[in-house]
Amino acid sequence: MEFLNRYQQIVDDAITKYTFKDKPTELYDPMNYIISHGGKRLRPIMVLMACDLFGGDLKEAIKPALAIEFFHNFTLIHDDIMDEAPLRRNKPTIHTLHGINVGILSGDGLMLKAYKFFEDLEPEIFKACIRIFTHTGLLLCEGQQYDINFETQENVTFDDYIRMITYKTGVLSASSFEIGSLIAKANFKDAKAIFNFGKHIGIAFQIMDDYLDVFGDQAQFGKKHAGDIYENKKTVLYLMAREHATDEERKELDYWYSKKTDNIDKVYNVEKIFRRTKVDEKALRLIEKHNEIGQSYLKKIDIPEEKKKPFIELANYLLRRES
Repeated sequence: MEFLNRYQQIVDDAITKYTFKDKPTELYDPMNYIISHGGKRLRPIMVLMACDLFGGDLKEAIKPALAIEFFHNFTLIHDDIMDEAPLRRNKPTIHTLHGINVGILSGDGLMLKAYKFFEDLEPEIFKACIRIFTHTGLLLCEGQQYDINFETQENVTFDDYIRMITYKTGVLSASSFEIGSLIAKANFKDAKAIFNFGKHIGIAFQIMDDYLDVFGDQAQFGKKHAGDIYENKKTVLYLMAREHATDEERKELDYWYSKKTDNIDKVYNVEKIFRRTKVDEKALRLIEKHNEIGQSYLKKIDIPEEKKKPFIELANYLLRRES
């Protein structure tokens, strides 16, 4: 998609411009390391897209877009430490290369640098963006804690799971769009509509992440295959499997999810139950449902349909991804 490449280039150029040259290098080199791996730069692109949608000046949105990217990568560093993940985007994780202490510090450094990127905004917009940004960070921490709790919590409901992924993933996409819209001085109703569009696309994106963890191509996905099963994550696949499993299969799931082990038999047997209960098909249907809800909010925005097309394309692109 041409529009995506254009925004990506803007973000890449800005990241190159603001490469960390500070000292000590032992702190800043790991920060540059994770930022340089890039990924698709989706969240900063969302800031730029929303700013464009409402006729804002992209130059004013570039540094706040970087703030979102830095903050996102801060969460990834700490997430990898908590999950003991060896790979991120097919590269060794920071704590694997430099140890946990450097991982914690470099993550903290990225978060604090992110705040500095809002400083050029005019006072009222600055206050609004910082309020959203800080609230988003707190919700993300709450979502992460719920995720950790679920590993040992016996009864996790589907609603619990949706709340957790909304906080962990949905609100960051939602806030990225909302911050871009505020920089462009969109009205409250439109800013909330684009927020809700982002939230449901973010939920769908996370369900796709859970799906790809088990059913995706590991080489393309860039993470350890079935890491969620190893970690006893109560993902949508697990919850749907429990709902549709036989009593015997539920007992087997309970047995394997009571052990935190790298035993390949665990993955093999859990995957077998996932396939028998057809949770892969059910997860894909749920992804489509949240995509539709998200796009219903996009329709509420009083702007020519032509200008909304990139948002529909982005949502469809994200939810067809293989990695």
